[in-house]
Amino acid sequence: MLLGLAIVGAIGLVVLAERSAEQLLFAMAALLFTAALMLVFVADLERAVLLSCLLVIAIAGLSIVKFDHSALKLTVSDLPLVFAGTVPFFVSQYPRMMLGVLVGSFLFAFASAAVLFYAAGSPISIELRILLFGLALICFASIFAKGASSWRLTLSQPRCFYSSFMASLVDPASWQQFGRLTLSDIAIEPLPLRAAVPARSTRFPDIIVIQHESVFDPRVFGLPIEPAVEAFLSPEDGEHGCLNVDIFGGGSWQSEFSLLTGLSSASFGSSAYQLFRKGAGRFHSSLTHSLASLGYQTTLMSSCRRSFLNYDEFYSSIGMNERIFIDDIPPPFDIRRFEATNSDALFLEAVIDGYASSIADNPATPRFLYVLTNFNHGPHDRRLVAPGQFESERAFAMAHLPDRRYAEYYARLVETASTWQKLKLKLETTLPERPLLVVHYGDHQPVFTNQIDRQLKLAADARRAFRTFYAMEALNITPEQFGSGRGADLDIAFLGTVALQRAGLPLDPIFSTRASLLEDCGQTYFASASERKRRFHRTLVDMGLVDLVRNVRQAG
Repeated sequence: MLLGLAIVGAIGLVVLAERSAEQLLFAMAALLFTAALMLVFVADLERAVLLSCLLVIAIAGLSIVKFDHSALKLTVSDLPLVFAGTVPFFVSQYPRMMLGVLVGSFLFAFASAAVLFYAAGSPISIELRILLFGLALICFASIFAKGASSWRLTLSQPRCFYSSFMASLVDPASWQQFGRLTLSDIAIEPLPLRAAVPARSTRFPDIIVIQHESVFDPRVFGLPIEPAVEAFLSPEDGEHGCLNVDIFGGGSWQSEFSLLTGLSSASFGSSAYQLFRKGAGRFHSSLTHSLASLGYQTTLMSSCRRSFLNYDEFYSSIGMNERIFIDDIPPPFDIRRFEATNSDALFLEAVIDGYASSIADNPATPRFLYVLTNFNHGPHDRRLVAPGQFESERAFAMAHLPDRRYAEYYARLVETASTWQKLKLKLETTLPERPLLVVHYGDHQPVFTNQIDRQLKLAADARRAFRTFYAMEALNITPEQFGSGRGADLDIAFLGTVALQRAGLPLDPIFSTRASLLEDCGQTYFASASERKRRFHRTLVDMGLVDLVRNVRQAG
């Protein structure tokens, strides 16, 4: 009786965890495999099946939690991230979620112990157990080889929560990510490089790129915006569009990596989260390298402290000459006051003042300034916008989506938009003759947006969670040199190349070839099946511009 109920329950759990029939056969084979594996050790079917049920619950539960906070499901290559500093981050940012995981872990341990001690059935001979395990293993491997190996295509889709993890368990590509740096989308044959593209002008403009933490365009979800926000996200005299990114909810450095290197962080699998540590000194073609070769002074201004991750070393390795962190900015900037809210009103004003001061000291040198903000980082259930400010805008947001987190997000966005308009006027007034291209973009969406789809009952769209915005504005650059209006939707790996094009700068053969991939890849990069992209990656590796070999030697 117990065995029959356990088997029925196991099948039901798998169906619930999958939410799809696409990989249901493989999921059942995975359940059979885990039950046979458990049977080898516990010797009776009752406990083997019940323990397999608990494993399904644990895997699917953790995968759903990860999906809700990253829009990607759990895979075996995520396991090393537990030891890469992610746990303290999640505890500080999402304490309720981590408390739920902790409680769930205790319940899993308690239930497993109860099954082991109180649910024993009739023992089975060791010979039969080994035979059943062998048959289950053959079945599991055969079904994976026939079609479950395509599990990566559903990583950003809210289904197959159990089968995706089990497929990653036997996929060699998942294990290759451990302890080394590998490119998943690389061909055998290299791609010949295009010819370099000459500059359109002899006068190179300054370029300021601002990464707006956790900022997305509400119109992605069909939500209206007010004129002040629209002027920021879609400037009338600039170019703007939708930006496809690799991440959701966190990991801003992955967007930074993609913009500066022109590569997708997703190409590096589980190493994507650790690229600033593993990748330092291994990428020798970048936006900063290219600009430095043209005589630009390249500067990073980060709203984080210098000790954050491996920022200083990584940015130095990709050609960022000057690296200024929040704890480097001199008075009257008040770091304690700033870190209470991470306000863009405080930080961006200090950034623009520092930029103007550097020009006064050396006006002949063109500048590239990369700015990393932190104002709209989650959680959004705490109020950072000062009381009495932007209350009507907060009410506007609540009227269209009754969610206090969205209202707080929108109020912060309005403060950022208002701050930028003031600073833009300041730049136009203080530097009236200096050509300047400003690029704004959002690095990823905040975690709470995963519930907007459900609240608004929008049509299913697996890529919606990975869409933010980009906008480019030109100051003191003639309209003939710079267009305006709605631009093409871009992948973040192309944004640096497009910025060079809009600035009228020369493109070396690497950037010229990357620009040609726009037609192949469209608004996606990693998800593109372009063979030319894969061959381009081979070219970068063969030329030593992406250093994978050194990792292999170290691993050996």
